[in-house]
Amino acid sequence: MTENKAAPFSGSIMVVGGGISGLTTAIEAAEVGYEVFIVEKNPYLGGRVSQLNQYFPKLCPPTCGLEINYRRIKDNPNIKVLTMAEVEKISGAPGSYEVTVKLSPRYVNENCTCCGDCAKVCQAEIVNEFNFGLNRMKGAYLPYEMAFPARYVISSQIIGTEDAKRCKEACKYNAVDLEMKTKTVNLNVGAVVWATGWQPYDAIKIDNLGFGRYPNIITNMMLERLAAPNGPTKGQILRPSDDKAPQSVAFVQCAGSRDENHLPYCSYICCMASLKHATYIRERYPDAEIFIFYIDMRAPGYRYEKFYKKIKEDAKVFFIKGKVAAVEQAADNHQITVVAENAVTGEKIRKTVDLVVLATGMQPTAAVSKLPADLKYTDDGFIINDFDKGGMFAAGCANKPADVVSSNQNATGMALKAIQTLVRR
Repeated sequence: MTENKAAPFSGSIMVVGGGISGLTTAIEAAEVGYEVFIVEKNPYLGGRVSQLNQYFPKLCPPTCGLEINYRRIKDNPNIKVLTMAEVEKISGAPGSYEVTVKLSPRYVNENCTCCGDCAKVCQAEIVNEFNFGLNRMKGAYLPYEMAFPARYVISSQIIGTEDAKRCKEACKYNAVDLEMKTKTVNLNVGAVVWATGWQPYDAIKIDNLGFGRYPNIITNMMLERLAAPNGPTKGQILRPSDDKAPQSVAFVQCAGSRDENHLPYCSYICCMASLKHATYIRERYPDAEIFIFYIDMRAPGYRYEKFYKKIKEDAKVFFIKGKVAAVEQAADNHQITVVAENAVTGEKIRKTVDLVVLATGMQPTAAVSKLPADLKYTDDGFIINDFDKGGMFAAGCANKPADVVSSNQNATGMALKAIQTLVRR
């Protein structure tokens, strides 16, 4: 191949992460003719968006955006999806990378029709991580109703048990394969886009806010699952201690964010997420009172500012400028008392409510699990894009905190950068 020929050296792109940023990157590159491998560690695509009840800007359910993306992936032969997959090793240079990918066993093959017979006979239950531990699920499960690939999973926790045998015997399509083993595949790609996303900051680390000690203190993502129709309560927002409808809710903003002991940066979306959550509660419980404790409200852009102004007009929503110092469980062992200092009046506030929601921030996944590649990171674990070097790029929340719209815009740009890497060889 001549040096200046405008043709790909390797026509393949690997996208690591199957969340909204990864899907956008993959689809944009594949639809202009490039072969794309999506490598996703979970048994399903969709990432954090699939766990939401609604997302901005239109407050759509996840199905609104994911369904069309899944259809585009299914209809495009250029896209190969590897789930339960993790990159173990990568070497090479822009235009030609050798990648080793580990595939963990799903114990269910392509014959699966999603009939659910395996789940019906399975007796063992495991923690439902998709719902952040708010409930339990069968050891044979479909991750969520619209999961892609549309295929059940047999949890490794029941392999070797009578439950696993029952699942195999119940399957009429010979889809349950208990002999599946971990294996590796080798890929040659010209560019890599790291769309490894984010995870909620571990609220247990924030000692003064009581998460993990008091059941009626939950996180913002847990509230998303409670509000979702396919969540543990089928869309009812109930306090965990007694399954009662809350009549008062306190939101604690910047829970662990903008704090040198935890996440020193603003996660961009937390204020807007809490405002959105206020609409969830007010729709279900018109008489409920909502108290939002904040350092300062951040509503980036005209559309978000307009939404903020609308929430402020609600007579049942109270904004209190002040950082929460502590939380205490009330005498009835169900209610929670929030202690803060009003930054405007200077008075100490004690507000007792039925439910407390911590607006925990975004922590890049790469901060917790470093990636097996020669990448540069910020001190907080976000991947720094080195456009001069090229070849490997970070998209969406792997690069910086962002909402869905910004992540999609960024992912489209990274698809172009990946394509440029191939063409310039």
